[in-house]
Amino acid sequence: MNTDAGLVLHQLFSPSFPTGAFAWSHGLETAVETGHVTDARSLRAWLETVLWHGSGWSDAVLLSLAARGWGAEGLSELALALSPSAERRAETAQQGRAFAATVSALWQIEIPAAPYPVAAGLVTRALELPLEETLRIFLLAVASNLVSAGVRLVPLGQTDGQKVLCLLRPLCGDLAAKALEATDDDIGGFAPLVDIASQRHDMLYSRLFRS
Repeated sequence: MNTDAGLVLHQLFSPSFPTGAFAWSHGLETAVETGHVTDARSLRAWLETVLWHGSGWSDAVLLSLAARGWGAEGLSELALALSPSAERRAETAQQGRAFAATVSALWQIEIPAAPYPVAAGLVTRALELPLEETLRIFLLAVASNLVSAGVRLVPLGQTDGQKVLCLLRPLCGDLAAKALEATDDDIGGFAPLVDIASQRHDMLYSRLFRS
C-alpha cells in the first residue's frame, strides 16, 4: 500500500468523516440498559459477536463484493434485507448516503447512495484502494465507533475502551483476510441477542443514540 492510499483510507474511516456514526449504537444502548454489557469484559464479548457473527462479517463481505465489481443494486438490496430492525436499516442507509455524498464531493466522482458497506466498496473500487487494508481499517472503524459508544454508555474509562479495541484488532485482521475472496454465499451469521437488542431499542424509556 502506498502512502497516499494509506492516508486516504485513514481519512475515509476516521471518526471525523461526516457519516454520523457517532449517533448510532447498533443496539448496544439496549444491551447496556438490559444488563448484558456492564464492563469492559462484557463489552468486548458483545463486540466480538457483532464482528464475527453479526453485521461486522456481513458488511465486510458486502464491501469486498462491491469493490470487486459485483452489482451494486443487488448488493444494496441484500444489505437492507440483512438489517434486523428499522433502526439498523436507517443506520446503514443514512451512513452510506452521507459517505457517498462526501466522497463524491471531495474526489469529484459519482458514487451513488447505497448502504454503508456497499458505498465503501464502491469507493474502494473507484479510488483503486487496496482491498484487504480497506477491509481491515473499515472493521476497526466499526469496532472503534462501538467502543466509543460503550465508553459513554456503561460508562468506562477511555483506557479501558482502548484496551477493548486492542483486543479486537486481531479479529478485524482475520475477518478482513477471510472477506477478501468471500462470495455472497458466505454472507450471514447468527447473533440473535444483538438483533433483539436492535429491535427493542426504540422501546427504551430514554435514548442517547439513534439505534
